[in-house]
Amino acid sequence: MPVADEDNKRAAHQALVQRVLNAPATTTPEQRARAFDNDGVPAQLQPLIDKVVTQPAQVSDTDFADAKASGYTEDELFELVVCAVVGQSARLYDAGLAALARAADDGDAG
Repeated sequence: MPVADEDNKRAAHQALVQRVLNAPATTTPEQRARAFDNDGVPAQLQPLIDKVVTQPAQVSDTDFADAKASGYTEDELFELVVCAVVGQSARLYDAGLAALARAADDGDAG
């Protein structure tokens, strides 16, 4: 039964990722994919997205104000920040699964 539970968790995770990247939104799928990957984000948005991904507890109102002053709306910022957060969580999730798989393989070999 644990395998079915893991399959359900992975399916839910994939559904979340697909929804965040492809659902109708204010931002384009390309913009969301860039924020999700934290790669190729426009320079004026990069400081906020980097901080959201690497130092989320340090994000401040000033970070949002700076991004908004560069022309982004609150809706766009919300969507792109959510994409960045989900992207980082997806990378951590995948890394955790890979570490578990390696540990299981090492246990089987020993």
